[in-house]
Amino acid sequence: MSDFFNAGWSIYIGAITVAGLVFCLVLLMVASRRKVMANDNTTGHVWDEDLREMNNPLPRWWMGLFVITVVFAVGYLALYPGLGSAQGTLGWSSTGQWQAEQDKAHQAMSPIYADLVGKPVEELAKNPKAMAIGERLFANTCAQCHGADGRGSKSFPNLTDRDWLGSNIDQLPQYIHKTIVEGRSGVMPPMAAAVGSGDEVRNVAQYVLSLSGSPHNEIAAQLGKPKFAACAACHGVDGKGNPAIGAPNLTDKIWLHGWGEPAILAMINQGKTNVMPPQGQRLTPEQIEVLTAYVWSLSQSTQVAGR
Repeated sequence: MSDFFNAGWSIYIGAITVAGLVFCLVLLMVASRRKVMANDNTTGHVWDEDLREMNNPLPRWWMGLFVITVVFAVGYLALYPGLGSAQGTLGWSSTGQWQAEQDKAHQAMSPIYADLVGKPVEELAKNPKAMAIGERLFANTCAQCHGADGRGSKSFPNLTDRDWLGSNIDQLPQYIHKTIVEGRSGVMPPMAAAVGSGDEVRNVAQYVLSLSGSPHNEIAAQLGKPKFAACAACHGVDGKGNPAIGAPNLTDKIWLHGWGEPAILAMINQGKTNVMPPQGQRLTPEQIEVLTAYVWSLSQSTQVAGR
C-alpha cells in the first residue's frame, strides 16, 4: 500500500474487502433461509405453459464449500496483508520475501568471492576467475546499455577507450566503483540563449568542430570562437573539458551523442541529460569489486588486463 497517496486509500481498500466478505455471508444466509413459495415446491414461475422453476435448496457440498471459502479468506486476511495497510500477524511482505531470497543467494555465493575480496583491481584484472565472473556480471547488469563488448553506442559511453567524463585516468578504479554503486547523472543545459542567434549558434558549432580537427567552415569557426566563451565555464577555454564535473573534452574525436553540425546544434539548442542508474542495491560489495575490475580492464592494454 506504499504506492497510495494517503491513508484514505488504505481505508477504502480495507472497507471494500470487508464489505465483500459480509456480502458473501449475507448471501449465504438468505439462500439457506429461502422458503417454498407454492405447495408443489416451485417459485410459482411458469414458462411455455408447463416449464416450472423449482425452489430446491442449494446442495450441502456447495454450501459447505462456500463457508470454507469465507473462513479461509478471513484467516488469510488475519495472517497476511490484504486489509489496506494492515501487515497481518505474520508480518509477511513481498519486499521482505525478496530480501530473504537475496540474502540466501548472497550467502550461497560468498565462498566464490572469498579469495577475491580486498584485492586491487590490477590484480583482479589478471585473475581469470575474477574476469570470468566479471564478464557475467557485466552481461547481466551493464551490457543492455554499453553493449556486450563494452563499446557502447550513441549516448551510451564506450568503456573500452580511455575517455572518461568524470575522472582522470589515474583515479579510474575509484571512479568506476563509485559510479556502479551510486550511478551518475550528466547534464548539458541548453545554451542557445547564452550563445545568441541561430547564425551565432551555427558558428559556435563550427568552432567546436574545429577544436577536434573535424571538417568545418573556417570563417564560421572564427566568428564562433568569441561566443564559445559561454561554453568555456564547463568545457574550458581550450575546450579540453573538466573531468571534475564530467564536462567532455571537445578536442578529441570522441562524440558520445553524435558527430557533425546537426548533433552539436541539437546539444546547444536542447541540452542533454544522461542517467546511469545506481547498482549498489542490486549487487553485493564483492560483486561490485569484481565488476569494477572487469570494467577497468576493458580500457587497459591486453598485457595489463591479462586477457
